[in-house]
Amino acid sequence: MSAIKSLRRNSHHGRGLIWLIGLVAVVSLSFYAWRQFSGNASGTSLKEQPLTVAAVKAPFDHVVLEQGEIESSSNIDVINEVKSRGSTGTAILWVIEEGAFVKKGDKLIELDSSALEDELKRQRITVSSAEAQVISSQATVRTNEIALQEYLNGTYQSERKAILSEIAVAEQQLRNAELNLDSARRLAAKGMLKGLQIEAEEFSVSNARNVLESAQARLSVLDNLTKEKNRVQLESDIESARAKLSSDQNVLSEEQSKQNEIEDQIRKCNIKSPSDGIVVYYNQRSGRGGSEFIVEPGAIVRERQAIIRLPDPTKMQVKALINESRVVRISAGMPAKIRVSAFSQELLARVLRVNKYAEPGSWFSSSVKQYAAYLEILDPPEAIRTGMSAEVRIFVEQLPDALQIPVHGIYEYRDHHFCLVKRGQQWETREIQIGATNEKMVTILAGLAEKDEVALNPRNFLSLMTLPVLEDPSQKVELAKFTNRELPSGSSAESTVSPESQSPANGQPISSERRGPPGDGSQRREGTGSGQSREEPGRSGPPGGAEAGGQRRERPGQDR
Repeated sequence: MSAIKSLRRNSHHGRGLIWLIGLVAVVSLSFYAWRQFSGNASGTSLKEQPLTVAAVKAPFDHVVLEQGEIESSSNIDVINEVKSRGSTGTAILWVIEEGAFVKKGDKLIELDSSALEDELKRQRITVSSAEAQVISSQATVRTNEIALQEYLNGTYQSERKAILSEIAVAEQQLRNAELNLDSARRLAAKGMLKGLQIEAEEFSVSNARNVLESAQARLSVLDNLTKEKNRVQLESDIESARAKLSSDQNVLSEEQSKQNEIEDQIRKCNIKSPSDGIVVYYNQRSGRGGSEFIVEPGAIVRERQAIIRLPDPTKMQVKALINESRVVRISAGMPAKIRVSAFSQELLARVLRVNKYAEPGSWFSSSVKQYAAYLEILDPPEAIRTGMSAEVRIFVEQLPDALQIPVHGIYEYRDHHFCLVKRGQQWETREIQIGATNEKMVTILAGLAEKDEVALNPRNFLSLMTLPVLEDPSQKVELAKFTNRELPSGSSAESTVSPESQSPANGQPISSERRGPPGDGSQRREGTGSGQSREEPGRSGPPGGAEAGGQRRERPGQDR
């Protein structure tokens, strides 16, 4: 019985505890509802009480934050100097390990030279044949020169002397014949000889004279014609032989040059380091993320293609890609700080240059353009390596004493900026002019003074703001005028009458009524609908696109 009484007593205590908890919950809900309704009735709820912050003067840094990669500003690219010779390239047989430190003259790469060695063997045979041809041509020239001397000093002189001897004999015979003729005429005058004997003597004189004149004519032909003819012919043979010798010498020189070139190409198959440095492979990847060229044994290297890069470790820099929305803020000479995960301290740097052209995009990159900026690292540590990732902080502007407020205290209305300033128990809407901004603070150029209390997130308290009447910056009226204006002839496809658009019956163009009137709404919607849909009347928010709720994920005080 005592146990039953104990159970009943515990049950009563449990129900009492439940009733007590329920009573406390009802009282709490009633108190919360009273606070809410009482607040709305008086217009002073906690939700409608803006939080304020005072405008302060403090140092302000406008920083652009980007990611970059360490590289050397002084690089030596080792390229393939072996000519393709009609092939796709030359295969790599051996390559030094990447990251190795090499000295000038050390072997870096060995390319396949088997085809060049076969070509060298064939070329050596060609050069030997050319040398033999040159020797033969030289002998021909010398032979022709000797033949000329042989004729002038031998054959010609011999023939001339023979003719002179004949002339002398003919003159002697002519003299004898003339003496015999005179003797015969004297005897005939004494009656001792007959007339026939005198005629025979006269014939002998005439014959001797003809023999003499013939010999003299042959001497003249020999001196004036035959000698000159043979001399010209022999000299021509000499010049022809010399020309052929020159041609053969040129052929030999060309073939020797080819041989030397092949030998040089074979030597260039063993590429050596032009200076001291660290070996970095010149791998190239395609824009779609795939590999285009990887330095490894068996890879084919094109002519003049870079294979290895030797960076100078004493001249390091950072290549950072700047977003197109922030690239106009960056200029040469700006200070910067580099954070490399391998080092505990930040490195000092400065902007060297910013490219004028955007970097080529890849298959997976967005349509937002990026521009490369190069920053020189001042006093780089010895352990720094190319290819390291770096966080770049470029100081666009550094103000030592700038009046500033949080970005959440700005309300933008039609390209004007306003603040809700607390004046005692009243609120004043004040237009301000802003300067440099970052993700957290905005510098104030005019409209506020130090220690002015401004409301945070004024967008939620528009009932407390008194905004002036401002012109709509969207220029909708001007855009509508351009839209309704008639297009110039030839600027639209409809104004061009193609043969297909003509009626097959009468050959006249199809009237515009069949395609719709030129000024109807359907045509205007094609050109203006997208532009007007982007308008956002009453667009508000902090400068730089920062939302009032502060939902940015970047680090405060920095631009990404």
